[in-house]
Amino acid sequence: MSRIGYKTVVLPKGVEVSTDGNKVTVKGSKGSLTREFVSEIKMTVKDNEVNFEPVVDYNNKVRALHGTMRANLNNMVEGVTDGFKKTLKLVGVGYRAALKGKTLTLSVGYSNPVDMTVPEDITVEVPDNTTIHISGISKQHVGDFAASVRAVRSPEPYKGKGIRYENEHIIRKEGKTGK
Repeated sequence: MSRIGYKTVVLPKGVEVSTDGNKVTVKGSKGSLTREFVSEIKMTVKDNEVNFEPVVDYNNKVRALHGTMRANLNNMVEGVTDGFKKTLKLVGVGYRAALKGKTLTLSVGYSNPVDMTVPEDITVEVPDNTTIHISGISKQHVGDFAASVRAVRSPEPYKGKGIRYENEHIIRKEGKTGK
């Protein structure tokens, strides 16, 4: 059984955590994040440390929320200090990406290019035609946008073509004639 909820979140220098009822705001050098937490878990901020304690009876729901709240706050603290980054690679003949303003254009084998609008809190960079860097302070928003870009053309198992994460390993299949 995991005990991650009891682990203390240490706040680095320059990070402030404030609560307003169930709303928690974390401010740091890269920006601020706000999230609403549940009332079954009590959060205490003292001496640049944050601890979580269950308020009600410790049942399965509260146990799951205990670790989740601690992990979410830790991700918020990490996001406002360092930020999060995902890198995508386009693999395939003629596959390329281009960025114009806040629009990411993907040419990945369809008859027309796919245009995606980049959200306000996300930064996208295209250093070359086949690499996309997605970064931001919210781990959830960075991951969601990276997943939606990847979903445009998921990697297929026969030739390995598609959009994949930088260190993703695609298990290749043998074709029909490979006997």
